[in-house]
Amino acid sequence: MDASSWIAVIQLLQAQGYNVLAVQNPLTSFDDDVNVTRQALASLSGPTVMAGHSYGGAVITNAGIGATNLRSLVYIAAVGPAEGESVMGIAEQYPTPPIAAHVVPSYRNGYNWVDPPFFPPDFVQDIDIAKAQALAVVQKPITPECFMAKSGPPAWKTVPSWYLVSEDDRVINPDSERFMAKRMGATTRQIPSSHASPVSHPQDVFEIIVAASQVAPVAGRG
Repeated sequence: MDASSWIAVIQLLQAQGYNVLAVQNPLTSFDDDVNVTRQALASLSGPTVMAGHSYGGAVITNAGIGATNLRSLVYIAAVGPAEGESVMGIAEQYPTPPIAAHVVPSYRNGYNWVDPPFFPPDFVQDIDIAKAQALAVVQKPITPECFMAKSGPPAWKTVPSWYLVSEDDRVINPDSERFMAKRMGATTRQIPSSHASPVSHPQDVFEIIVAASQVAPVAGRG
């Protein structure tokens, strides 16, 4: 999914007066995604919360380093790597998720996606099937390198973090999510959701982002 998967969450935030920017990562490489997100963060003034879903958690983990306007990090069923870890390396420490067998080459050479017929049951099994099928065909293909690149120093070591665990996740093992949340010392909530909680549980995602926005600033940060 691309940044449009956040639309319901964005609408809730905007209704409460929050300034929101949803980054469209190119998914061409991990470094490209980190750089684009870092540029987006730098374009914002005032205290800022960065939220990442799925692979996007690895992106915000790296993009947040050195950003003085970063107030907090929010991980939504997301990867939060330590230095030297990759998304794939973390996944390999847990039983293979159902979706793994259905990641296939996409229409774009060198890019993968979830085989569309398997997207509804594996990625977002808790929404209307017609909507899930539509989301399946607007997936944004991603290069395998994004999952294999190793993380730099993690922003969560110095930035207050929140984590929303998806208990019914078929993409990232929920035990992996709990481990990463505990390791980063995140304020953690758990919900009975598929991997795509911004789509299926936007209210819960909205609420944890609001909570993260209310944390007291860390010295030297916004």
